[in-house]
Amino acid sequence: MKVAIVGVSGAVGQELLRILAERAFPVDELVLFGSERSAGRKYAFRGREYEVKLLQKNDDFKDIDVAFVSAGGSTSKEFAETITKHGCVMIDNSSAFRMDADVPLVVPECNAADALNRPRGIIANPNCTTIMMVVALQPLEQLSHIKRIRVSSYQSASGAGAAAMDELQQQYRELLNGQPVTVSRFPHQLAYNVIPQVDVFTDNGYTKEEMKMFNETRKIMHTDVACSATSVRVSSLRSHSESIWIETERPISVEEARNAILNAPGCTLVDDPDRLVYPMPLETAGKDDVFVGRIRKDLADDCGLTLWISGDQIRKGAALNAVQIAEYLMKVEKLKG
Repeated sequence: MKVAIVGVSGAVGQELLRILAERAFPVDELVLFGSERSAGRKYAFRGREYEVKLLQKNDDFKDIDVAFVSAGGSTSKEFAETITKHGCVMIDNSSAFRMDADVPLVVPECNAADALNRPRGIIANPNCTTIMMVVALQPLEQLSHIKRIRVSSYQSASGAGAAAMDELQQQYRELLNGQPVTVSRFPHQLAYNVIPQVDVFTDNGYTKEEMKMFNETRKIMHTDVACSATSVRVSSLRSHSESIWIETERPISVEEARNAILNAPGCTLVDDPDRLVYPMPLETAGKDDVFVGRIRKDLADDCGLTLWISGDQIRKGAALNAVQIAEYLMKVEKLKG
């Protein structure tokens, strides 16, 4: 298995290296790619050092089996043909191809088999908040069809990349030292604040992040569900959280929901409010699962259910989901062979 990582210097690229090592992914040969700024850097993987190659439009991907691409949408669009033209499977972490009809959008716990039909050789990794939400909702969808979702996401600095995480820490230092606050990665100061905007606004008053949750959820879950989202940037460093309300076709009891979550792949139930136990970013950072708690009946709707989730945006929200897609392809397509 010859594996490439495009955009290895970023937060997701670095997490990909860690996850491939942790999960003993069968990497016989590793090739790292980056921009002119990153080319020449060296990164360790399983006791060896690998030098980052400049991403170019050539035949560097000729013998590569799978490429994890996390270098931004414009780079993905520009180099997709270069990456896939010799048969390499491109697992793309950007939003460039997510809603293209001929590109599967995959969360393995929900629709792994969609990855087998990839006419362009591209599989899209969904938006981080969408991934976490559908992992938690898939077991509930199996109990009763979900008709509507209302969700507020509380998104950490990590969602805006490594530089944004650095800026948040820098802002706290500047405030404590009485210095002017640096604001470049966010529309406003994030330290000691929450910002009710993630990504840019669209014509309907929702941000692109919020519309991703509407559109991507439908594609992944193969459903007509309507999802209304509000995305908020909060001053936690890593791990996103979401407050989710769903309306199902029939009432689902709290006990049913808890049992479904308890037995669902990719979920960990953390729900003991009497002991003040519920998912929090401080405890979910660095973990693989989506953590689910505060499951309760909605007081305004007999068919409503409310829950709270938290999960590591860089892991399950990005790098881990991509690796799980590759693991599924190896297992199923190897069996077919």
